[in-house]
Amino acid sequence: MVEQLSVSHADRTTLPAGTSETTTPVLDVRHLTKVFPIGGLFSRAGVHALQDVSFTIDAGQIVALVGESGSGKSTTARLIARLVKPTSGELLLDGTDVLKSQPRPTMEYRRRVQMIFQDPFGSLNPVHTIGHHLARPLQIHGKVRSGRDLRERIHALLDQVGLNPPAEVAAKFPHQLSGGQRQRVAFARALAVDPLVLLADEPISMLDVSIRMGILNLMDRLKDERRIASLYITHDIASARYIADNTVVMYAGRMVEGAESVELIDRPAHPYTKLLLSAVPNPKAGLKVTRTEARGEIPSLINPRPGCPFADRCPSVMPVCREQMPGFERLGDQHWVRCHLYGAGSEDHALAAMRPLTLYKPKTNRDVAAD
Repeated sequence: MVEQLSVSHADRTTLPAGTSETTTPVLDVRHLTKVFPIGGLFSRAGVHALQDVSFTIDAGQIVALVGESGSGKSTTARLIARLVKPTSGELLLDGTDVLKSQPRPTMEYRRRVQMIFQDPFGSLNPVHTIGHHLARPLQIHGKVRSGRDLRERIHALLDQVGLNPPAEVAAKFPHQLSGGQRQRVAFARALAVDPLVLLADEPISMLDVSIRMGILNLMDRLKDERRIASLYITHDIASARYIADNTVVMYAGRMVEGAESVELIDRPAHPYTKLLLSAVPNPKAGLKVTRTEARGEIPSLINPRPGCPFADRCPSVMPVCREQMPGFERLGDQHWVRCHLYGAGSEDHALAAMRPLTLYKPKTNRDVAAD
């Protein structure tokens, strides 16, 4: 449970990176929840794919959502893209709650929020040239005035994503390009309509390791050149450390930890975050490194039981973990965790009340009791 935090004079030194007291986040996600009904018309059963997810992204900022398959990362992106309707929550774009003001997604919203899909081989029509793929959004959204203008815009987009010579690439068909080149075309197509938000759903997972870094560097460059607010979805926490300003770790549809990316990697708090980091290969450590093994099974998302969803797999599980959902605990500037190990009275509890990663102030268990 979280409450919106107003900015006071004392808070000005602890604002999230890229924001100020006068800045409205480009993307503001509040308490986003999605339950997929199952079992027929009169059944109350449902898959709780996403529960109470909140974060903000500013212009020129990249936020990463990290977690294994089934954690709710892609569902979050599809809800933001409005490909799926949320069960509850708010979605603010430039300060406007689009779920209330626009019950159905408009063409303008589609233009402002663009999505890069995981599969570069399935996102392009094999019967059309690359130039055709880029021309369609430019024409539909009225971005060009003449044939010459159209060609110049297409060539400029291809050049911006590093596909040269542009004229030759525009004349090719998708099967004539590599996986990395196709993914760059997907980025160029998204950039054609000048979006405010870019949702990149596992953009490098299907690419060869040798070309993944090129896509990450492209995203980093576009962040600076275009000032786009980007959501980077990945299961690879190491790549999140490389490209993202802030990182949120998700498990079983819930946020479990968030911080600036460097802080999260250097000082992980949640047992699940530590588990993800222990799985990252470390050539320097070699065979000497001690890896944490996950025990138990991933919990069912169908009518989940009370308590922490990670309890059955956690090496530090306590009785309270199976009985009560942990609250958000603040560990430092922009660093928060949802874990009973850091609750009030524990050795790891942070005494200083500082702002978390998002523009929301997580309530501690004591706050809930006071309410």
